[in-house]
Amino acid sequence: MSFMKGDLLTKTRKLVKGLAKPQPAWLKAMEQAPPATFPRADGKVKTISLPEDVYTKKFLQKYPESKGHDAIKISGYDPPPARLFGLRVLELKEQGVSEEEAMAVADMEYRMEKREKKKAYARLKQIARLQGKKPPPNPYPSAIKEIQARERKFVHDRFYKPEILKIVEKIKEEKGAGMYDGTGGAGF
Repeated sequence: MSFMKGDLLTKTRKLVKGLAKPQPAWLKAMEQAPPATFPRADGKVKTISLPEDVYTKKFLQKYPESKGHDAIKISGYDPPPARLFGLRVLELKEQGVSEEEAMAVADMEYRMEKREKKKAYARLKQIARLQGKKPPPNPYPSAIKEIQARERKFVHDRFYKPEILKIVEKIKEEKGAGMYDGTGGAGF
């Protein structure tokens, strides 16, 4: 039916008219109240671009470690640092500052904020040590360390959980058997 143009209603009409198909019970009802038709795109999906995207890309080139920040945190309200940088540059440009100066100011503010967060956590740890308590978890963790912390359990399971060790041994045996069969484990 791909050679016929149109929607389901048009195609079904053509098939019924050509006696290729008996008339379905729903055809009359659908002709009286046809479904809504939506305009189709011309086959090209347009990329969504925001005004701050140019500056966000420049920020990510300069600070690639910030790519680890999750851009889509459903439960979070804070946008990633790259986007904040882009928005700050646009804000400064609206105030009449040149692009280079705006980027320099936004970059300086980002580095200062990062430095202040590190100092604040160092002070928290110092206070906890003076009180004889365990230091609190880092409220500003590295995104990479955050991801590694989530994966740590699975890495531990890989080496110590008996069920997973059995699966790994089974896979190793299958690979070894494939080598001796002459297939070389290539699956041919």
